[in-house]
Amino acid sequence: MTSIHISPATAPGTALAAETAAAPETAVPPGAVPAQARPLTPELLPRLAEADLLDSPADWGPVTTRAGLFRLEPVRPARDRKLIARWMNDPEVAAFWGLSGPSLVTAAHLSALLAGDSRSIPCLGLLDGTPMSYWEIYRADRDPLAAHYPARPHDTGIHVLIGEATDRGRGLGTVLLRAVADLILDNRPRCTRVVAEPDLRNTPSVTAFLNSGFRLAAEIDLPDKRAALMIRDRALRTLL
Repeated sequence: MTSIHISPATAPGTALAAETAAAPETAVPPGAVPAQARPLTPELLPRLAEADLLDSPADWGPVTTRAGLFRLEPVRPARDRKLIARWMNDPEVAAFWGLSGPSLVTAAHLSALLAGDSRSIPCLGLLDGTPMSYWEIYRADRDPLAAHYPARPHDTGIHVLIGEATDRGRGLGTVLLRAVADLILDNRPRCTRVVAEPDLRNTPSVTAFLNSGFRLAAEIDLPDKRAALMIRDRALRTLL
Protein backbone atom coordinates (compact mmCIF):
# COMPACT_ATOMS: atom_id res chain seq x y z
CA MET A 1 0.00 0.00 0.00
CA THR A 2 1.20 3.50 -0.72
CA SER A 3 0.23 6.76 0.90
CA ILE A 4 -3.13 7.48 2.52
CA HIS A 5 -4.50 10.98 2.18
CA ILE A 6 -8.18 11.78 2.54
CA SER A 7 -9.28 15.36 2.20
CA PRO A 8 -12.24 16.94 3.97
CA ALA A 9 -15.41 16.68 1.89
CA THR A 10 -16.46 20.22 2.65
CA ALA A 11 -15.10 23.26 4.40
CA PRO A 12 -15.39 23.21 8.20
CA GLY A 13 -17.91 25.47 9.83
CA THR A 14 -20.51 25.29 7.03
CA ALA A 15 -24.20 24.99 7.80
CA LEU A 16 -25.77 21.72 8.82
CA ALA A 17 -27.05 19.99 5.70
CA ALA A 18 -29.31 17.32 7.14
CA GLU A 19 -30.53 18.35 10.56
CA THR A 20 -33.35 15.84 10.46
CA ALA A 21 -30.87 12.98 10.19
CA ALA A 22 -29.46 13.61 13.66
CA ALA A 23 -30.87 12.16 16.85
CA PRO A 24 -31.42 14.45 19.87
CA GLU A 25 -28.29 14.97 21.95
CA THR A 26 -27.74 15.39 25.65
CA ALA A 27 -25.22 18.03 26.60
CA VAL A 28 -23.40 15.77 29.05
CA PRO A 29 -22.98 11.99 28.61
CA PRO A 30 -24.73 9.78 31.20
CA GLY A 31 -22.67 9.51 34.38
CA ALA A 32 -20.58 12.58 33.63
CA VAL A 33 -20.33 15.48 36.03
CA PRO A 34 -22.44 18.35 34.67
CA ALA A 35 -20.35 21.09 33.10
CA GLN A 36 -21.79 23.72 35.41
CA ALA A 37 -20.40 21.80 38.41
CA ARG A 38 -16.82 22.08 37.16
CA PRO A 39 -14.56 25.12 36.69
CA LEU A 40 -14.41 26.00 32.98
CA THR A 41 -10.66 26.11 32.57
CA PRO A 42 -9.05 26.47 29.09
CA GLU A 43 -7.95 22.84 29.33
CA LEU A 44 -11.45 21.63 30.14
CA LEU A 45 -13.36 23.48 27.43
CA PRO A 46 -12.08 21.40 24.46
CA ARG A 47 -12.81 18.18 26.35
CA LEU A 48 -16.39 19.26 27.08
CA ALA A 49 -16.89 20.10 23.42
CA GLU A 50 -15.53 16.73 22.33
CA ALA A 51 -17.91 14.95 24.70
CA ASP A 52 -20.93 16.79 23.33
CA LEU A 53 -20.87 15.23 19.87
CA LEU A 54 -18.10 12.64 19.70
CA ASP A 55 -17.89 11.01 23.12
CA SER A 56 -14.39 12.37 23.85
CA PRO A 57 -11.75 10.89 21.51
CA ALA A 58 -9.21 12.02 24.10
CA ASP A 59 -10.50 9.29 26.40
CA TRP A 60 -10.63 6.45 23.92
CA GLY A 61 -7.27 5.14 25.04
CA PRO A 62 -4.57 3.22 23.18
CA VAL A 63 -5.04 0.15 21.03
CA THR A 64 -2.46 -2.51 20.28
CA THR A 65 -1.87 -3.10 16.57
CA ARG A 66 0.64 -5.24 14.71
CA ALA A 67 2.49 -1.98 13.99
CA GLY A 68 2.70 -0.94 17.65
CA LEU A 69 0.68 0.87 20.30
CA PHE A 70 -1.57 3.46 18.67
CA ARG A 71 -3.68 6.24 20.15
CA LEU A 72 -5.47 9.40 19.08
CA GLU A 73 -4.66 12.68 20.79
CA PRO A 74 -6.76 15.78 20.06
CA VAL A 75 -4.72 18.50 18.37
CA ARG A 76 -3.54 21.49 20.36
CA PRO A 77 -2.67 24.10 17.70
CA ALA A 78 0.08 25.89 19.61
CA ARG A 79 1.88 22.59 20.03
CA ASP A 80 1.04 20.78 16.79
CA ARG A 81 0.41 23.19 13.93
CA LYS A 82 4.00 23.36 12.67
CA LEU A 83 4.22 19.59 12.43
CA ILE A 84 0.87 19.32 10.68
CA ALA A 85 1.79 22.19 8.33
CA ARG A 86 4.98 20.35 7.36
CA TRP A 87 2.93 17.28 6.50
CA MET A 88 0.43 19.38 4.53
CA ASN A 89 3.27 20.69 2.38
CA ASP A 90 4.32 17.23 1.26
CA PRO A 91 3.32 17.11 -2.43
CA GLU A 92 1.58 13.74 -2.01
CA VAL A 93 -0.54 15.16 0.80
CA ALA A 94 -1.14 18.56 -0.78
CA ALA A 95 -2.57 16.93 -3.91
CA PHE A 96 -5.61 15.75 -1.93
CA TRP A 97 -5.85 18.06 1.09
CA GLY A 98 -5.18 21.40 -0.61
CA LEU A 99 -3.72 22.94 2.57
CA SER A 100 -0.15 23.58 1.49
CA GLY A 101 1.52 26.91 2.14
CA PRO A 102 2.69 28.72 5.29
CA SER A 103 1.72 27.36 8.69
CA LEU A 104 -0.98 30.04 8.90
CA VAL A 105 -2.98 28.01 6.35
CA THR A 106 -2.94 25.01 8.65
CA ALA A 107 -3.62 27.21 11.67
CA ALA A 108 -6.71 28.67 10.00
CA HIS A 109 -8.02 25.20 9.13
CA LEU A 110 -7.54 23.94 12.69
CA SER A 111 -9.04 27.10 14.18
CA ALA A 112 -12.16 26.70 12.04
CA LEU A 113 -12.61 23.14 13.30
CA LEU A 114 -11.98 24.01 16.93
CA ALA A 115 -14.17 27.13 16.87
CA GLY A 116 -17.13 25.23 15.43
CA ASP A 117 -19.70 23.06 17.16
CA SER A 118 -17.22 20.20 17.68
CA ARG A 119 -18.79 17.95 15.11
CA SER A 120 -15.20 17.48 13.81
CA ILE A 121 -12.28 16.81 16.14
CA PRO A 122 -8.72 17.07 14.71
CA CYS A 123 -6.34 14.52 16.23
CA LEU A 124 -2.76 13.39 15.98
CA GLY A 125 -2.17 9.67 15.59
CA LEU A 126 0.67 8.49 17.83
CA LEU A 127 2.36 5.18 17.15
CA ASP A 128 4.47 4.02 20.09
CA GLY A 129 4.35 7.60 21.35
CA THR A 130 5.51 9.25 18.11
CA PRO A 131 3.15 11.54 16.15
CA MET A 132 2.95 10.09 12.63
CA SER A 133 -0.52 10.79 11.25
CA TYR A 134 -3.30 13.38 11.28
CA TRP A 135 -6.97 12.47 11.69
CA GLU A 136 -10.28 14.28 11.67
CA ILE A 137 -13.02 12.34 13.42
CA TYR A 138 -16.35 13.90 12.55
CA ARG A 139 -20.09 13.45 12.84
CA ALA A 140 -20.99 12.62 9.26
CA ASP A 141 -24.71 12.95 9.97
CA ARG A 142 -24.13 16.58 11.03
CA ASP A 143 -21.74 17.37 8.20
CA PRO A 144 -22.60 18.69 4.71
CA LEU A 145 -21.62 15.21 3.52
CA ALA A 146 -25.02 14.07 4.81
CA ALA A 147 -26.66 15.82 1.86
CA HIS A 148 -24.90 13.38 -0.49
CA TYR A 149 -25.81 10.01 1.02
CA PRO A 150 -28.57 8.50 3.23
CA ALA A 151 -27.01 9.40 6.56
CA ARG A 152 -28.01 7.71 9.78
CA PRO A 153 -27.91 9.27 13.27
CA HIS A 154 -24.41 9.13 14.76
CA ASP A 155 -22.65 8.10 11.54
CA THR A 156 -19.02 8.93 12.27
CA GLY A 157 -16.54 9.90 9.57
CA ILE A 158 -12.78 9.75 9.12
CA HIS A 159 -10.27 11.94 7.29
CA VAL A 160 -6.65 10.82 7.56
CA LEU A 161 -3.17 11.43 6.28
CA ILE A 162 0.05 9.54 7.02
CA GLY A 163 2.58 12.26 7.73
CA GLU A 164 6.01 10.87 6.95
CA ALA A 165 7.00 9.43 3.59
CA THR A 166 8.90 6.65 5.37
CA ASP A 167 5.63 5.47 6.94
CA ARG A 168 3.87 5.12 3.60
CA GLY A 169 3.80 2.16 1.29
CA ARG A 170 4.14 -0.50 3.98
CA GLY A 171 0.58 -1.20 5.01
CA LEU A 172 0.27 1.19 7.93
CA GLY A 173 -2.79 2.86 6.46
CA THR A 174 -4.75 -0.37 6.44
CA VAL A 175 -3.69 -1.25 10.00
CA LEU A 176 -4.51 2.17 11.44
CA LEU A 177 -7.79 2.61 9.59
CA ARG A 178 -9.03 -0.64 11.08
CA ALA A 179 -7.77 0.40 14.51
CA VAL A 180 -9.47 3.80 14.41
CA ALA A 181 -12.73 2.36 13.07
CA ASP A 182 -12.65 -0.14 15.94
CA LEU A 183 -11.98 2.67 18.44
CA ILE A 184 -15.00 4.55 17.13
CA LEU A 185 -17.30 1.52 17.27
CA ASP A 186 -16.02 0.49 20.70
CA ASN A 187 -16.39 3.96 22.22
CA ARG A 188 -19.46 5.29 20.39
CA PRO A 189 -22.20 2.72 21.06
CA ARG A 190 -24.77 4.89 19.27
CA CYS A 191 -22.71 4.79 16.07
CA THR A 192 -23.67 1.94 13.74
CA ARG A 193 -21.42 2.93 10.82
CA VAL A 194 -18.03 4.52 10.22
CA VAL A 195 -17.84 6.35 6.90
CA ALA A 196 -15.25 8.04 4.70
CA GLU A 197 -15.17 9.71 1.28
CA PRO A 198 -11.69 9.44 -0.28
CA ASP A 199 -11.09 10.88 -3.73
CA LEU A 200 -11.70 8.17 -6.31
CA ARG A 201 -8.38 9.10 -7.91
CA ASN A 202 -6.58 8.17 -4.71
CA THR A 203 -6.37 4.46 -5.47
CA PRO A 204 -4.05 3.60 -2.55
CA SER A 205 -6.47 5.22 -0.13
CA VAL A 206 -9.53 3.43 -1.49
CA THR A 207 -7.60 0.15 -1.43
CA ALA A 208 -6.56 0.69 2.19
CA PHE A 209 -10.17 1.26 3.22
CA LEU A 210 -11.27 -1.91 1.44
CA ASN A 211 -8.48 -3.87 3.10
CA SER A 212 -9.42 -2.54 6.55
CA GLY A 213 -13.02 -3.73 6.54
CA PHE A 214 -14.83 -0.93 4.73
CA ARG A 215 -17.07 -1.54 1.73
CA LEU A 216 -17.56 0.67 -1.30
CA ALA A 217 -21.18 1.81 -0.92
CA ALA A 218 -21.38 4.31 -3.79
CA GLU A 219 -19.58 6.87 -5.89
CA ILE A 220 -20.72 10.39 -5.00
CA ASP A 221 -20.11 13.85 -6.41
CA LEU A 222 -18.91 16.32 -3.79
CA PRO A 223 -18.14 20.00 -4.37
CA ASP A 224 -14.40 19.38 -4.77
CA LYS A 225 -14.14 15.79 -5.99
CA ARG A 226 -15.79 12.58 -7.08
CA ALA A 227 -15.52 10.38 -4.04
CA ALA A 228 -15.78 6.77 -3.02
CA LEU A 229 -18.30 6.48 -0.18
CA MET A 230 -16.73 3.92 2.12
CA ILE A 231 -18.70 2.38 4.99
CA ARG A 232 -17.73 0.05 7.79
CA ASP A 233 -20.85 -1.41 9.40
CA ARG A 234 -20.92 -2.38 13.05
CA ALA A 235 -22.99 -5.44 12.12
CA LEU A 236 -20.31 -6.64 9.70
CA ARG A 237 -17.17 -5.67 11.62
CA THR A 238 -16.27 -9.25 12.49
CA LEU A 239 -16.87 -10.45 8.93
CA LEU A 240 -14.85 -7.92 6.90
